[in-house]
Amino acid sequence: MKYITCQSPHHFQLQEKAPPSIGENEALLQIKAIGICGTDLHAYAGNQAYFSYPRILGHELGAAVLAVGSEVGNVRPGDRVVVMPYLSCGHCIACRRGKTNCCTQMQVLGVHVDGGMQEQLAVPVSLLLPVNELSYRELAIIEPLAIGAHALRRAAVEAGEQVVVMGCGPIGLGIMRLAQAQGATVIAVDRVEQRLQFAKDKIGVGFTVNTSDDTVAAVADITNGEMATAVFDATGNKQALESGPGFMAHGGRYVLVGLSKGDLTFLHPAIHAKESTIMCSRNATLEDFERVIAVLKTGQFPTDHFVTHTVGFEEMIGQFDSWLDPEAGVVKAMVLL
Repeated sequence: MKYITCQSPHHFQLQEKAPPSIGENEALLQIKAIGICGTDLHAYAGNQAYFSYPRILGHELGAAVLAVGSEVGNVRPGDRVVVMPYLSCGHCIACRRGKTNCCTQMQVLGVHVDGGMQEQLAVPVSLLLPVNELSYRELAIIEPLAIGAHALRRAAVEAGEQVVVMGCGPIGLGIMRLAQAQGATVIAVDRVEQRLQFAKDKIGVGFTVNTSDDTVAAVADITNGEMATAVFDATGNKQALESGPGFMAHGGRYVLVGLSKGDLTFLHPAIHAKESTIMCSRNATLEDFERVIAVLKTGQFPTDHFVTHTVGFEEMIGQFDSWLDPEAGVVKAMVLL
């Protein structure tokens, strides 16, 4: 079978090996769709945290079950499945409290261990959710949307709230659409007008703010001076991350979804005056995957607009560099097998 390895920054290599064998609690998957996310782009560019080379990328996966081990009962050959790509230990303090998404020994497929950029993959069945009603393209966007669902659950967003989402990339757009599905009003903030227009036209966001303007004043105007009760950063940009509290209402919540590799600085009197709740959101849990699956089954998410670029497996190597260019207009690229 064929697989693609990121050997070093800016260097992919197509290789071949024998199909994997499976254990009694594993399933053999035929990979059908692979979503490309910021983690993959950063790894290819050489600036991804928690990463080492060589590595087989790919953790946003839609797949078909080819075979299952002797002890498997929850999936069967022929099922369409989404892969929850987080390998947690099950016994650390986080896992014991149900927070498997931030396990002390967390390993993510395609980041810490080899992922799904290969024709076949063997995984523990505990990572699989059968969803035969959805297409493989839809299955491959569940994981990034689940990250957004987890962030919204962390913030306990309710209907009627006004929320700011910084960053109109895939994670930010997912947060926006899911927040709308929960009855919140969304204000999208980004520095690229093309992305803001996409959020308005394709995701249905009612308010957009370009950071070239007086962003805080614009949000104040939209919210009648009250600001947003929940703010989400989906950029990972240091300047953006540090600006978040300025959009937050008194008594509000600020959720850091994007990841920066450096230190962050907040003015203590400003965050103290608002009795700010500042929290991080990492990965997702089963509950978040189930929430996204339910939304996708209703047809409330515009998958066809969200997936802007598709290529075949071997074509991906020649296309990847172009996806790093903001002018390419990539929201979600996907490899189809």
